[in-house]
Amino acid sequence: MTYEAPDLKDCEIRVAVSHCGVCHTDIHGIEGDFGVFAFPLMPGHEIVGPVTEVGGAVSGLQVGDRVGIGWQGRCCGECEWCRAGEEHLCQQIADCGTWTPYGGFATSVVVDGRFAYLLPTAMAPEVAAVLMCAGVAVYPPLREYTTGPGTRVGIVGIGGLGHLGIQFAKALGCEVTALSSSPGKEAEARAFGAEHFLLSTDPAAMESVEYGFDLLLCTSHAGNDWPTLLMALRKKGRLVLPAFSPVELPLAAGDSASGPAVDLVAHQLSITGSFLGSRADMREMLAFAQEHGITPRIELMPWRR
Repeated sequence: MTYEAPDLKDCEIRVAVSHCGVCHTDIHGIEGDFGVFAFPLMPGHEIVGPVTEVGGAVSGLQVGDRVGIGWQGRCCGECEWCRAGEEHLCQQIADCGTWTPYGGFATSVVVDGRFAYLLPTAMAPEVAAVLMCAGVAVYPPLREYTTGPGTRVGIVGIGGLGHLGIQFAKALGCEVTALSSSPGKEAEARAFGAEHFLLSTDPAAMESVEYGFDLLLCTSHAGNDWPTLLMALRKKGRLVLPAFSPVELPLAAGDSASGPAVDLVAHQLSITGSFLGSRADMREMLAFAQEHGITPRIELMPWRR
């Protein structure tokens, strides 16, 4: 089956896809999670390629420019968040995905030109592709919620988001600890810049870091021991969720006066979601990654048409 390439609106550009990463959110889309995906679906939102066509109202881009495109391909432009320059919080965000009408696993994509980003000249396209989603997922909360040298940061989960989180946190001057349920991840985590490693399934190891972190960035999708993670935060600490990790905070069994819900209040802890990043965040992240040599671990595969 073939599909007609969509016509451009004045604000849109067309990009020929040269590289596209595979993100776990693509899997969510294929499986129909969250109720925001419509079928038939062409996923893919870690996109790099040259601009091949430009709408009449587009500024700052021209045919031949090499750009990157992430999860968000447009916005409503009318809600309070769009007017404030925080389009990633658009009230209509569920309708603003790059996969509408076709995502980055297609030959070409069409997006609002404001959501296509000129890439640093020296940045490899396969590096840029992964940063368009995974990079912007972890950089904004680390930049916003850390205070530079000495901030004690734990990165929970050393996967697609976590290995970039370690690198960004290290480059921001933080004291970085990697937490993983897999002991085999230690060498890898240290190679990415982690100064310390904790086996998150080891009760003694986790007890040794109670009140030990200013911030925990939880990139793990499942298997998290939330009460133990909360106890690893210093008072007024923050647990940040840049991924769709299901959170359960039950009271301690048989004791309604204790447990993680009480710790959350008594320790003045914060649980903060972090979704994508603004257009300014994206540009800043790309420049920061290039300046500090932050690169994802990549497996290259041929692009089959």
